[in-house]
Amino acid sequence: MNRQPVVALIGATAVGKTALSLSVAEKLNAEIISVDSRQVYRYMDVGTDKVSVSLRREIPHHMIDIADPDEKFTVSDFAENASKAASRILARKRIPLFVGGTPFYYNALFHASLNEDLPSDSDVRGKYEALANSQGAELLHMRLAEVDPLTAEKLHKNDIQRVTRALEIWDLTGKAPSQVYSEGAKRDYGFDILYIGLSRSREELFRRIEIRLEQEYSSDFPDEVKWLMNHGFDDRYNPLKGLGYKELIDFHRGKVKFDEALEISISRTKAFCRRQQTWFKKFEPALWFDMSESSHEDEIINAINKHLHKEDAP
Repeated sequence: MNRQPVVALIGATAVGKTALSLSVAEKLNAEIISVDSRQVYRYMDVGTDKVSVSLRREIPHHMIDIADPDEKFTVSDFAENASKAASRILARKRIPLFVGGTPFYYNALFHASLNEDLPSDSDVRGKYEALANSQGAELLHMRLAEVDPLTAEKLHKNDIQRVTRALEIWDLTGKAPSQVYSEGAKRDYGFDILYIGLSRSREELFRRIEIRLEQEYSSDFPDEVKWLMNHGFDDRYNPLKGLGYKELIDFHRGKVKFDEALEISISRTKAFCRRQQTWFKKFEPALWFDMSESSHEDEIINAINKHLHKEDAP
């Protein structure tokens, strides 16, 4: 198979992927494919840090605003749509630049097996653990039987750890675990990926997370969440259980004070940042750049060009 070389900017939240991607895309005549599990949803703009519509007119973006928050959008949906977007961009002699921080989307599109590094989310897992604690292991097992009878049949109702993991996979992929494991190797989309990894010290990342969330909470984010709730989109749906949104839903319902919601959001986002750093360390082939030192923009552009044109080299 003649593989098409493509590039992705990866790194933890608040590391600076968006700003760099806009500059790189402009200089390389590239179009950006968002690899963000929440930016696919309409109406969720401030809390997902979407690029403005005006900037999207200057530099085309893909995989943004393609589903409503009450729709189930799976990893497979992302891989199919993103691969088609990349193929269309390449057909127009332009460069697809993948940008985002959702590791299991990258795994589905570029890696050998969906069975490796299956997505994990401590918040989702905690939800099911709390359900088992409050209403019993049998109820949790019944929930699994509803979505995946084959896996439920193999697991004892008191095996809370494995039942919880199976439900976690269902929540995060939209597929029954038995289906995920039976599929084995994923479809090969024919891309030759180079990861450009952006890093900062954890202390600096945490400061940037605090600043970003304080800015979002003091801008239109609370109003955005209120609008979503008024239109029937709330934490019944997985996208609205995510970072920031769940806390502001609880604030609007009077469950927490505004400052408490902000602090919980900051804490959860820092925990997510730590998990991202762990996940992305496994990604290969990757070139890593410390953004605390400089933007490294010229080095990054040179690395991208070398990857894109390596077959042309003598």
